[in-house]
Amino acid sequence: MTLLIRHRVREGREREYEGWLRRTVDVAKGYPGHLGVDVLREQDGDRRRFTCVLRFASTGQLQAWLESADRRRLIEEVAPLLTDGDRLELSPGREFWFTPGDVNPPPRWKQACVSFLAILPLSLLVPLLWQPLFEALPWLGGYLPSNVLITLSIVLLVVYLFMPAVTRWFSAWLNAH
Repeated sequence: MTLLIRHRVREGREREYEGWLRRTVDVAKGYPGHLGVDVLREQDGDRRRFTCVLRFASTGQLQAWLESADRRRLIEEVAPLLTDGDRLELSPGREFWFTPGDVNPPPRWKQACVSFLAILPLSLLVPLLWQPLFEALPWLGGYLPSNVLITLSIVLLVVYLFMPAVTRWFSAWLNAH
């Protein structure tokens, strides 16, 4: 499950909000099923807009975080810093690599370029990393098992590690129109 949380922060309160956000991320990490969080920062007129993308392993685990006393306390604490409250959007299994929610996505050619940059190094490196194991266990180095392991490794690395980082690094270019 993926949860989008959108906050527009009152002018001049960004530093307080950033501190609150760091504490909130640390608390959320302690909840079962937490798979990570990405924060997108944008200028929205005269206010900063923050979009937090939280990922949990299951709906029940996400619900436990949403209904927790910790989260209620944190939302009460941040309310004075926000212009329009705590806006939530749930999405089962959807990853928000390029654009979260209602923002216009970058052109597909830019998405393809960023995806290529994330996947190419892995497609060159991952097979080399598996090679010693394939040599030690020849049955694992067969065509089907080796391709399954290599592909699975690349997909997991891209989804959980590389794409979130690469889209942050290239966000200015991706969102330039």
